[in-house]
Amino acid sequence: MFSTELMTANLLSPMVLAFALGMIATLVRSDLEVPPALHSAMSLFLLLAIGMKGGVAVAQSNPADLVVPVLVTLAAGAATTLVAFGLLRRFVKLRRVDAAAIAAHYGSVSAVTFIAARDLAQRTLGDVDGVLVALVVALEMPAILIGLWLGLTKSSGSAAVASGGLWSSFREVLTGRSMLLLGGGLLIGIVAGPERTARVAPLYVNLFDGVLMLFLLELGMTAARRLRDVRDSGWRLVAFSLVLPLVHGVAGTLLGGAIGFAPSSAAVFGAMLASASYIAAPAAVRLGLPDANPSLYLTASLGLTFPLNLALGIPLYLTVAQAWLK
Repeated sequence: MFSTELMTANLLSPMVLAFALGMIATLVRSDLEVPPALHSAMSLFLLLAIGMKGGVAVAQSNPADLVVPVLVTLAAGAATTLVAFGLLRRFVKLRRVDAAAIAAHYGSVSAVTFIAARDLAQRTLGDVDGVLVALVVALEMPAILIGLWLGLTKSSGSAAVASGGLWSSFREVLTGRSMLLLGGGLLIGIVAGPERTARVAPLYVNLFDGVLMLFLLELGMTAARRLRDVRDSGWRLVAFSLVLPLVHGVAGTLLGGAIGFAPSSAAVFGAMLASASYIAAPAAVRLGLPDANPSLYLTASLGLTFPLNLALGIPLYLTVAQAWLK
């Protein structure tokens, strides 16, 4: 049974309330604005901080314990991308290039959804395994590459062009802000270890929740702007954006339990598979699939799926973890 206590705890958290405030501010046409430079600084801080925390956890774990989770994550990223693509082509009836672009987003991962899920899981179910940060990095790659391949192989009509587009997009993903900061922070945490990173803990640990709250305030404003495009998206895309993430999230939670994660970590793993990227994937798709319609993939991932996971999805995955992974 769905836990109303978990949902209430999530909805009344400062982070989710800040997101709601941002949405309200936009919907009532307030003059509230977050300067772009501040948004960039906050995203830099959050991604580097979560990468460092994960790196410290990886440094304290056995490398052999990462092999199975990484392989499962790569396979899950490929599977969720292909499932999304099939539904977008057959059910939503989108053009191949648009279906491929959206599938790349839904097979990939939202770092902010991961952070929000991790925060609630730690407050309600206990500590979350730090190696999940490494899995966030691993989850980006197969989804984006498969999505781009699906879109390029038919739209270009040339394997050479497809290969060139894939390579350019692969390079864009690797050098993009999300991957560079998460991966770089992970490496810093591994190399420096817990003792050396303790010196910067007052900045990267103590201030983390406050910065996340401000970041979600700005994201609420951005998500509300995307809601204006929902009426033009069609009910099939809306249904896809609201139903498939929950299916992926529940399946991912059970899969996380099957590979040995504790309930708290399994629920966060489920949230990762349920999320849709709106930072790394849009950058790669914009470069690799320029013919894809940005309003479709941004409205679906940021305007619909992100608020769904924040309000309903994360408590659902935690409930499944509590009920089935004791």
